Amino acid sequence: MPILLSIFYFFYFAIIGVYIIFMPKVLAMTGYSPSEIGIVFAASPLVRFIMPFAFIKGLKIDRAMFNASLLIVLVSALSFYFSLNNFYALLFSNIGLGIGMSVMLPYIEVISLGTMGKERYGKIRLFGSVGFVLVALVLVKYLSTPNIALNYLLSATIMTSMVAFFIVKNADAKKSKEKDYTNDISLVNDWKLWLGLTLMQVSFGSFYNFFTIYETDFGVSLDMTIYLWSFGIVAEIFMLFFQGKLLKNNLLLILQITTLASAFRWFLLYLFPQNIILLFFAQSLHALSFALFHSAAISYLYHTYKHKALAQQFFSGITYGMGGFMGALIAGYIYEWYPRELFLSSALFALLASIFLFLQAKKINNR
Repeated sequence: MPILLSIFYFFYFAIIGVYIIFMPKVLAMTGYSPSEIGIVFAASPLVRFIMPFAFIKGLKIDRAMFNASLLIVLVSALSFYFSLNNFYALLFSNIGLGIGMSVMLPYIEVISLGTMGKERYGKIRLFGSVGFVLVALVLVKYLSTPNIALNYLLSATIMTSMVAFFIVKNADAKKSKEKDYTNDISLVNDWKLWLGLTLMQVSFGSFYNFFTIYETDFGVSLDMTIYLWSFGIVAEIFMLFFQGKLLKNNLLLILQITTLASAFRWFLLYLFPQNIILLFFAQSLHALSFALFHSAAISYLYHTYKHKALAQQFFSGITYGMGGFMGALIAGYIYEWYPRELFLSSALFALLASIFLFLQAKKINNR
């Protein structure tokens, strides 16, 4: 199982690498405006936000639904070839991708945490970071036409779906019983927690969707921008490998620290968009703002709620979904109207995230 999980993360995050590093540039090359790019990339996370509520209303998180998500992801990746030059068709391709991925990753994350535990999770998950950085380093040398990026996207999607199918097929019976738990997740009672996690992803909207465009518009070469991406992923891999001992500590405190570090990171990108040394330093903070934050968040939810599969669905849907939707949409309009302030807005969102997580911790301590 560890080998299959490692391969899954490798190819899954290779998809993410193509999608967030190169697809915005591909759309810009095709002639889309920043606001149109923001809308297109907001569609997928919006669907991810809606999907968990559908499971509350009757859909079941089971193997049949998971297999259906694999088919949807494959069809959506293929449809990009035919929809790239049509805004509305492209929008529907992104929606399909969002539907499939909103089921795929949370389902695998539950299996991964249940199999490996939070202390060993990072050593499996780091293979996703390797896949992300490798596709970035390879594709930057060959991205001469949009179809090349689409070829990489489809190939990684095929491999991810095949491996995911065998992981779920081989998962033991204990994981499948998780779907029998009643919903014990209260968004109202824990609204500070969920708002903090969501705002963190809103802050990433500028980075995921516009970092490549932002830096190249400031005169940084595409090659150097990819090296910046890659350096951040190397820092992420380092953290994932060594984070086990950190995750034995107060997970909510870790979430507060990592969101605060993210606010500082985005503020550096705002102040020094052309200073290569400081840009590399800012990217080193990816170890905290993504790797440690993500592991602490899914681990905290895994141990807080009984319905573990639905908790991961909500984390994917509300934070990466609604947070990603709002982040992409807001970043698109800010970059079109006030491009210089793009990462200043991200810093403010991350700071707010830290404040709400602090308030959540205070609420728990007062109980």
